[in-house]
Amino acid sequence: MSDKPPSSYDFVPLPDRAPLKFPNGANVALIFTINIEYWEPSRPGQKEPMFPGGPATIPHALPGDVLDTANWTWREYGQRIGIWRVMDVFDKLGVAPSCTCNGMIMVERRRIIDAVKERGWELVPHNWAQNDLLTYYAYDPDQERAVIRKTLDKYEEVVGRPAMAWLSSAIRGTLHTPAFLKEFGLVAYCDYLNDDQPYLIDTLHGPIVCVPYSNDINDFNMFARGSSSTRDGIEMLKLCFDQLHAEGATTGRIMNVGLHPHVIGLPHRIAALREFIEYVKSKSQVWFPSREEIATWYLAEKGQRAAS
Repeated sequence: MSDKPPSSYDFVPLPDRAPLKFPNGANVALIFTINIEYWEPSRPGQKEPMFPGGPATIPHALPGDVLDTANWTWREYGQRIGIWRVMDVFDKLGVAPSCTCNGMIMVERRRIIDAVKERGWELVPHNWAQNDLLTYYAYDPDQERAVIRKTLDKYEEVVGRPAMAWLSSAIRGTLHTPAFLKEFGLVAYCDYLNDDQPYLIDTLHGPIVCVPYSNDINDFNMFARGSSSTRDGIEMLKLCFDQLHAEGATTGRIMNVGLHPHVIGLPHRIAALREFIEYVKSKSQVWFPSREEIATWYLAEKGQRAAS
């Protein structure tokens, strides 16, 4: 029996890498990620609180078998109001975000998914339920595989094509997750926070591209956790972009902006998103790819380098 882990990656410090040159000379590959999520209202018989997926609007945790009306409806604001406000900003400014979606939201809130499909934006599966983490199955890989398979099957049924990228809910995957995704034909895994560039993850079924996420450049950490003002948030986004854009002149960088409709979609925060998009659109050498586009481009690049 092999001791090889189901997935692994090499540690390659930035100075030891060849320069990364994005298409059309872009310095920054900028991804706006709208996380379209669905929490189960309750779980019968579960006395421990359900995973909240971020700071609660009312902090006192309830048993998992009790509907937490304040926190559940706070999140639902994003589905009823916030997402449409966010969509309006992207529509008017002509930038296509990447949207993650739980399997349950494809069932329970199909109207939102259909609106994303109508716009041609990328949809990325994001577990079956937001509160059901893959790490719960860290010692039961068959069950983890079943959850992933169920989510991917619903995705293909609703979206009309197989998924190509994956982001685990709460960015909580296991060492088995990249291998299962590669087995099922996906090209991008997005849970890791450790880089500003794509790189290859080796799995038992072959390589899959890591398209890194960011939990710092994220409306939860900026506003809900960090209590930043709208003005502070705009400044943070601009500072991050400017630094990555300058560094990207030498070797390309990814900037991921994580968004949640019940956070950024509030009336007093939407200006941060609008102003930042206007700012980056005024700059040159910016690429607005989907995760699938980054991964397929990077795989081709690695293939060309391997052949040269």
